[in-house]
Amino acid sequence: MSQPTAAHLEAVFGEDGALAAAFEGYQPRPGQMQMARTIRAAINDQRTVVIEAGTGVGKTFGYLAPVLLSGKKALISTGTKHLQDQLFNRDLPTLARLMGATPRTALLKGRANYLCPYRLESTLHEGRLKSPDWVQALHAIKHWATRTRDGDITRLTTVPEDHGIWPLVTSTNENCLGKDCPMLDECFVAKAREAAHEAELVVINHHLLCADIAIRQNGFAELLPAADVIVLDEAHQLPDIASQFFGSAISSGQVIDLLRDTQREQQTEAIDMTDLLTAGAALDAALPPCQSALSSARSDRVAWEEIAQEPAIRRAFDALKTRLTEFSTLLEHAAERGPGLKSCFERAKEMRQQLAAYLDSTPSADAATDPVVRWVERREKSFTLHTTPMDAGKTFSEVVEGTPRAWVFTSATLAAGQDFSHFTRRLNLGVAQCEQTPSPFDYPQQALMYLPTNLPDPKTDPEFTLKILRKVFPVLKASQGRAFLLFTTHRELKKAAEILRGKLPFPLFIQGEGAKAELLEKFRSSGNGVLLGTQSFWEGVDVRGEALSVVVIDRIPFAPPDDPVRRAREAQIKEAGHQPFAVMSIPEAIITFKQGVGRLIRDVTDRGVLVLCDPRLQTTGYGRQILDALPPMRRTPHEAEVLRFFQPDAS
Repeated sequence: MSQPTAAHLEAVFGEDGALAAAFEGYQPRPGQMQMARTIRAAINDQRTVVIEAGTGVGKTFGYLAPVLLSGKKALISTGTKHLQDQLFNRDLPTLARLMGATPRTALLKGRANYLCPYRLESTLHEGRLKSPDWVQALHAIKHWATRTRDGDITRLTTVPEDHGIWPLVTSTNENCLGKDCPMLDECFVAKAREAAHEAELVVINHHLLCADIAIRQNGFAELLPAADVIVLDEAHQLPDIASQFFGSAISSGQVIDLLRDTQREQQTEAIDMTDLLTAGAALDAALPPCQSALSSARSDRVAWEEIAQEPAIRRAFDALKTRLTEFSTLLEHAAERGPGLKSCFERAKEMRQQLAAYLDSTPSADAATDPVVRWVERREKSFTLHTTPMDAGKTFSEVVEGTPRAWVFTSATLAAGQDFSHFTRRLNLGVAQCEQTPSPFDYPQQALMYLPTNLPDPKTDPEFTLKILRKVFPVLKASQGRAFLLFTTHRELKKAAEILRGKLPFPLFIQGEGAKAELLEKFRSSGNGVLLGTQSFWEGVDVRGEALSVVVIDRIPFAPPDDPVRRAREAQIKEAGHQPFAVMSIPEAIITFKQGVGRLIRDVTDRGVLVLCDPRLQTTGYGRQILDALPPMRRTPHEAEVLRFFQPDAS
């Protein structure tokens, strides 16, 4: 990596630096410089640092600048593909240009994000699609395939990312033919990985990082290039993502995909082996009884040990195992016919082994002593059998400590107050240096926290949502809309939507009634909208200026108590002699709360009101602990003070 013309941090962030020259009215941010210096030292000393960068610090430039100045090979990992694209296409090239840096860069995503030429040709050849809409989408993809240079499916905007056609023309780890693929030279995944290995700075996402760690733990080849520096942005998402990827899962959808791919390959490589189709039909017929048997479970997420001995469930899943074994045996004989059927056999064999291990494992009498949690996720038309490790941090820390390099974990929300232990414990980062960098925002002047009085307990009053909306309505009238109403559950969001629909003099936007990006764009352009959202709108949403002047949060965002993985971790904490509520529930609630609160003030000129409706914030010790961990806003219980805040002379 060539040395940038802005050769030190002061030349980037100082009053006369590159950013000051590029942006009118630029003011250096002490927190940003502090963050950059900490990361520069970590890179030089090959240390691990955890940095909570307060909202407005400018953490993206805060970590990119020292990385670019170091000249070392780096991986930058983000929480979502959207942020990954934003970083690679906007933030990185902007700062590199201003610094005079010319690194070789690459963008790398999971294989399901790239068009697979082989599967596209197979789908075109097969020609059996669900509807005219799918045919139209397939032809759009075919036309685009002749023009695309990287095969990134997000670039084809005429076919939505969630369209059902995409799984037919992209690959997964399971169905990829690898070196046996007849179109390997045209493979966009292979080209993207080759570019990543040759680049000096690679932008990835947490899912890909954790998938790579999991695959290397299983003895397979490393997907991602070696790096001297690894930066993990939006790091608060990592513990849950790591648990997902360091475990395993087998789903009804995987079985259906296997059957579909086998049928396709049988038509091409073994047209005479009709017994494969018969066995496949029998396997397909074994899925609905499993789905039906799971309907007796008390919730959509339940520990396997709680239901494993129910006769109907046992019969259904034993039959599924038998049908899968028979199907796998037939596929073994067909595997020699061609690479497609060979790949299908390998998938079936792995699936058969996974299912047998899941069903035949001896349930632990005490979840706290079990290193994994087996649980079932039930949806309307599908199910997944999960095996989740109790301690994903052990695997993660082995990678962090395994090779001398710098690791940087950063987010706006990593600490509960000033305590990082909840985050560092889950990733086993006991060796990390932890630091908070201050926000440049003047919260006491820019924001007001409204704590309405005389509200009922949200746990016991069925009309809680109606009653908080009565408190909120005068605020919305004073602010002329321009509000986010954030809820902890979809159920309460639906209640609020029913109450407010047709009663607000402002445009109403409701999560689920359009894509997230589409709703946000309509909200911004409306100028006076009211948006109702749940968890996906609590973070990663940036609306600056007057378009968003009120954020309402209905209640403390405690995690659902019946989650089987959570219950197992609580048992583990109790076994260690601690209180799960204090050690896990409160820190989680604080971190989630800070994410939601962070939607309100996004710039030094923003002004707004935060409305917190849960009376437990004022009546309990843990509630006051949560309040004290939030940005230092002025607090008021008086509606009149809130209304004055929005008067023209209030600023």
